[in-house]
Amino acid sequence: MPIMQALGRSTGPVHVARRLLSSRALSLSPPASPQPRYGSIITVLSIDGGGVRGIIPGTILAFLEEKLQELDGPDARIADYFDVVAGTSTGGLVATMPNPKGRPLFAAKDINKFYLEHCPNIFPAICKGPMGWLRSMMGPKYNGQHLHSVVKELLGDTRVHQTLKNIVIPTFDIKLLQPTIFSTYDEMRDISKNALLSDVCISSSAPPTYLPGHHFETKDKDGKTRAFNLIDGGVVANNPVTRESCWR
Repeated sequence: MPIMQALGRSTGPVHVARRLLSSRALSLSPPASPQPRYGSIITVLSIDGGGVRGIIPGTILAFLEEKLQELDGPDARIADYFDVVAGTSTGGLVATMPNPKGRPLFAAKDINKFYLEHCPNIFPAICKGPMGWLRSMMGPKYNGQHLHSVVKELLGDTRVHQTLKNIVIPTFDIKLLQPTIFSTYDEMRDISKNALLSDVCISSSAPPTYLPGHHFETKDKDGKTRAFNLIDGGVVANNPVTRESCWR
């Protein structure tokens, strides 16, 4: 959910995108642009949504990290090789979560363990027939309670600014009818975007008709309350690297 990809909507591979900064981008003062690790190249790990099928990018990430460890040692982590981690699920966040020693809390291979352990409870079997059809007409298929409890336990009080790497997590506000992007750069300019990671992940993992939308509130620099009413970021950017709005 990366965490393990908190559960998006469609299947997709892990995309590693590299883009060169233009002279205009280089002239922007932080935090408008991330600072590249090597020269003028910014490396981006973009992880598609996919629900339970997040096992697919999880497997690719685990394989990639294993090969990197063969080259650079057993302590190497995916997060060490990218400037930005983007995704519509918690998968991208797991690799960036810090442990007390300032290293990623999880290895990429732990992503699939999360899915296999928790997905049966996140997406339990539902009754079919007339009763199942009636229930589907009354609201989401699943209540999301298990997902919420697991994500909150995993992330605790960690906020957007505390990730080890720059992140970009898209969501969609169903009240304002527009995308809401949470990123390391935004939270530097707008304190109301420095939300709990658990709220961001739950929001970006709430596909319509499957899981309920997520409501939470933060405070801006003047102490005023800002309300968010969010659903799955896959509605607007299942692969964030393809959406210009995620990088403005």
